[in-house]
Amino acid sequence: MDELLSGLRAAAEATRVRILFLLAHGEANVSELTQILGQSQPRVSRHLKLMAEAGLISRHKEGNWVLFRLREEDMGGALSRAIVDLLPGADPVLAGDLARLEDIRTRRAEAASRYFAENAARWEELRSLHVREEDVEHAMVRLAGQAPVRLHVDLGTGTGAVLRRFAARAAQAIGIDSSRDMLAIARVNLEASGIRNAQVRHGEIYALPFPDGFADFVTIHQVLHFLEDPVRALAEAARILEPGGRLLVVDFAPHELDDLRTGHAHRRLGIAAEHMAQWLARAGLSLVQHDVLPPPWRKQGQGLTVSLWLAAAPSTPALATPKMDRAT
Repeated sequence: MDELLSGLRAAAEATRVRILFLLAHGEANVSELTQILGQSQPRVSRHLKLMAEAGLISRHKEGNWVLFRLREEDMGGALSRAIVDLLPGADPVLAGDLARLEDIRTRRAEAASRYFAENAARWEELRSLHVREEDVEHAMVRLAGQAPVRLHVDLGTGTGAVLRRFAARAAQAIGIDSSRDMLAIARVNLEASGIRNAQVRHGEIYALPFPDGFADFVTIHQVLHFLEDPVRALAEAARILEPGGRLLVVDFAPHELDDLRTGHAHRRLGIAAEHMAQWLARAGLSLVQHDVLPPPWRKQGQGLTVSLWLAAAPSTPALATPKMDRAT
């Protein structure tokens, strides 16, 4: 009862209702909300602080930004959604707010498109060496099976393609990436796809901002070959898996395309199946299945084979976390 009354008091102001309406359409920072609402930043910040304290909205820091969105869980999340659902669709103030939000999104999309265009040539060069991304994502879905997902965490989410692919199956999804430019593209892609159950956050794969047993499904798509210490990343992924949770890893099989080190910043020229099996065991995970997707053509050692590994956490929590050895 106290939590409900606190939430009702925090929402009982016109500007705060407008903020809830805007955040129901996606994440926003203080600067964006200030532009849309036409109010001072201190005033908007105070509204956000009061609603965050009451549990109506959630906040997370991303570099110099603090992003806000409607809370997903608990009484506060249910109350904020209920308030938004009761708002009249034809209200002229809310319609104006939404139009200004769309203008900001348009500018954000244009900036993301410029960044993508500047880097697309290198990405397309790499993609031309292996099976189509659509086929890789299809194989991921097939390997993951039909079981519903409570919470999907995608590590190194990039442009959010894996989040979009699994959005229909996951009740909630979070993508983590260390590149703010990539996160900007991912947000645009999620918004354009109308996906409301997924969000992206800035974070480091070696130190995830989640508690133990946080998710039941974790994906790592074409990330490990960039890392100095993939074993450490797998250990972090295992840490946030609940008992019985699953990890799906996609990466290249060993290859001899040394140009990828300089042209695409690859640290490793693919990952051998035996190495991945050892790394998963060190992380306390059991290998369930290993599939491969060879390139549709081969030319004198060129072409990249894509490997997919599905692993699972023990169905009961371990008594002690095994010590992780660093990758050799």
